[in-house]
Amino acid sequence: MDSTEVATHSEGSKDTAPSTSNVSGQREDGPKVNKTSLKRNSGKTTNHKAKKQKKARVNRSAQPSYTVHEGEDMLLVISSSTSQYDGSTWAPKKKGRKKKKLTKGKGKTVQIKKKKTVRAKPKLEIKNDKIAKVAKEEEDTSLFVPEKATDYRWGQSLPEEVLINIFQMVVVQDGAVPFLCRVGRVCRLWNIAASSPVLWRKVTVGHCWIAPGKTQLPKTEEKIKDTFNWLAQNRFSQLRDFSLCHWTKNVNYAVDVVSQLCPHLCSLKFSYCTGLTAQAFQSLGLHSRSLQSINLQYSEFQVEGLLEYLENHGSQIRQILFTHGLKNDRLLTAVTRGYCPELEFLEVNTKLDSKDCEFPVCIQALQIACPKLKTFRMLNVRPLHKTMRNGAELTPGFPLLEELCIATTSYSYMTDKDLLDILFGSTKLRVLDLRGCSRITPAGLATLPCLELECLFWGQYFSSHIGLPSAKKGLHMVTQKWNQTLQQLDIANQLFSEEDLEIAMSHLAQATDADTLRSLNLSGTKITPPALRSIIGQMTALGYLNLSSCRYLPRGVKRVYRGQEDIRQLLDKLE
Repeated sequence: MDSTEVATHSEGSKDTAPSTSNVSGQREDGPKVNKTSLKRNSGKTTNHKAKKQKKARVNRSAQPSYTVHEGEDMLLVISSSTSQYDGSTWAPKKKGRKKKKLTKGKGKTVQIKKKKTVRAKPKLEIKNDKIAKVAKEEEDTSLFVPEKATDYRWGQSLPEEVLINIFQMVVVQDGAVPFLCRVGRVCRLWNIAASSPVLWRKVTVGHCWIAPGKTQLPKTEEKIKDTFNWLAQNRFSQLRDFSLCHWTKNVNYAVDVVSQLCPHLCSLKFSYCTGLTAQAFQSLGLHSRSLQSINLQYSEFQVEGLLEYLENHGSQIRQILFTHGLKNDRLLTAVTRGYCPELEFLEVNTKLDSKDCEFPVCIQALQIACPKLKTFRMLNVRPLHKTMRNGAELTPGFPLLEELCIATTSYSYMTDKDLLDILFGSTKLRVLDLRGCSRITPAGLATLPCLELECLFWGQYFSSHIGLPSAKKGLHMVTQKWNQTLQQLDIANQLFSEEDLEIAMSHLAQATDADTLRSLNLSGTKITPPALRSIIGQMTALGYLNLSSCRYLPRGVKRVYRGQEDIRQLLDKLE
C-alpha cells in the first residue's frame, strides 16, 4: 500500500476503527458497529480521548525496498532495506533517547518530542545499477582515506645526514634555540638528527619562560636551572660560541654550568644582562681554558672580578667588547698595562642617547701593550688622547691593524694629527670609518701610509653644522690615491664644490679594473650630472648609489638606486 494512500484513508473519514492495535479480534467487516457507537458517545470527553488516541496512533505502511540517508560527508546514501546494513553500506549511528527536561517552577516532566524524519517520497524509481554504483563509490572512498595519511611520513624516510644539513641551514640563520628543541619533538628520527653536537656549536638563549620586566617565580627558576643543566649535559658537548640575552637572574649559574660542561668554549657574550659577579669570572678561569672572546656590551657586571680574571688569564683573550662607562673604562686601563698581549679585536661603544661620550685613551700605551691588534673600534665616543711621559718615540704603532672605526653621531674633535698618531704604522689598513669626523681633511687622508684602502666612510650625519667650514677642497687627492682599491666610498653631506667633485669622480673612473667600486654614497653633495655620468659609465659593478638630497640633479633622479639594472636606467636618463 502506498504511503499517500494510508494518509488519505486515515484522515478522510471517521468510519474506520481508531486503531488496528486497540481492536485485536475484529475483522474488516465490522466498521458499521463502531460507527454507531462513536456517534452515540460523542462528547467533549470522548473527543478529548479520541484526539489523544489519534496522536498516539501510528499507521505504518509497507516499507519501500530502499532507504535514503544523509552521510557525514553530505552524500545521500541509497541502500537496500533487505541488506540489514551488513557493512556494505553506510550505517547511521544509533541515537539514544533524549532525557526529559524539568520545566522551571514545576515538578512535571515534559517529554521532548522527537523530530519526525522526513523520508524521500518514492516519486522516481531508481534502478539497481545506480544503487550499486553509489555503494561502490562509497566503498572506494572509504578505502582511499587511510592511504592518504601515509603521505605525511616523508620526513621519517629521509637519511639522517640530509636532515642534519637542512637543520644546519636553519641554525645558521635563526639559531639553535628554540628551533632544535621544537623539531626534536616531531619524531624519533628528527630527535636523533636534532641531537647532533655539530648543530649545537653556537647557541643564543634569550628570555627564558618569562616576559621582559617580570619576576621569576621559584618554580620557574628551578625549571630554568633544570632545563639549562640538561641542555649542557646532553647538547653542549661541542659548544664554542654561547650568548645570553636579557637575563637578570641565574647568570652566574649559567656561566658556571657552561664553563664546567663545555671544554671547547671559545666565545662568551652577555647582552643586556645583570648580576654577573666575580664568582662567574672565577669559574671561567678555572674551567674555560679555551676562552678567547668576551662581549659585555650593555650588561652590568662586577668590574673587579673581570680585572682579576684578565690579570691571571688575559694572555688567552683575543677579543674584548664593552660599553663605555665610568667603571667600565678601567678595563681599557688594564689592557694598556699589558694584561692582554695577544689582543686582536677591541671595541668600545656607548648608547646612542648617551650624553657623556668622552673616552680618555692613551694611544701610545695601547700600541705598546697590544702590537697584534687588527680591529680597533670606538663607536659613538669622543676619544681624548693622552700622551706618555716616556718612550713615546719608541711605539711601533699598529702594524697589523686592518680596521679603524671612530664613527660618531655627534661632533668629533679628532684632527689630522690625531689620526696620524694612530695609523702611522698601519700599512695593512683596509677599512677606515670616520663618520662624524668633520675636522679631517683630504690632505690628512692623503698622508696616511696605507696604500690598499678598500672602504672609506667619511659621511657627516649629525644634525648640527657648528664648526664646519663653508666648503672643502682636495677630494681628488683621496680618489686618486685609492682609485685602484676602493670598493665602498661614503662622502654624504660633505661640503665639496661641484668642480672638486667632478675632478674626484674622473680620477675614480680611471681605475684599471671596472669591477672595483661597488657602493657610492653621494647624498647631500653638490654632484652634477656630468660628474655622475663619468663614474656610472665606467664602473659596471656598481650596485648601490645614493643620490638623495642632491640639489644639483634634476627632479626624479634624487633617490637611492639598488642594483646594476636600476643604475643603468639612471644612465639613460642622464644622457
